Amino acid sequence: MRGLIVALCSGVVACAPQASNDNGVYRNAGAPMYSIAAFDASQLEGRWDQVAAFGPKTAVGCRPGGAEFARNANATQLNYQLCLSGRNTTGAGTITPTGPGRFRIPGKDRIGKDWWVLWVDEGYRTIVIGNPSGTFGFILNQGRSLPADRLAAAKEVLDFNGYNIETLVVY
Repeated sequence: MRGLIVALCSGVVACAPQASNDNGVYRNAGAPMYSIAAFDASQLEGRWDQVAAFGPKTAVGCRPGGAEFARNANATQLNYQLCLSGRNTTGAGTITPTGPGRFRIPGKDRIGKDWWVLWVDEGYRTIVIGNPSGTFGFILNQGRSLPADRLAAAKEVLDFNGYNIETLVVY
């Protein structure tokens, strides 16, 4: 009887919807997702290093990159080189705010869509970005060294927003 209960429980867990990287989606589409309402985009200015992203752990030739935000009188400019979903992705242009903690990024493929800021620490040293479709998610930091407490907080936020943390690659 005990073996039957274990088998039934295992079957229920196996049937639960999980985000996987089989098709380049790292987030459960049925999970709610929240951007940070009190986000201050002016705090982005400067160089941010990529310290984690979702993708295959064995991606060859894809190295963590970063993003550079520069504000001028009219807008915020972005230049980025990121490793997303195991591929090098680059782009540049003006970001367009689309809502609280949300903006559209210029670019091709999956990156040229909305970026949602899921979390930023109080000092604007670490930022977690994702998108509703779950085709990417990543962590940027001011410097390559991400303290364990901020990494734990970032993982918790990603998990809360439906991401499969097992597919997060920390550099």
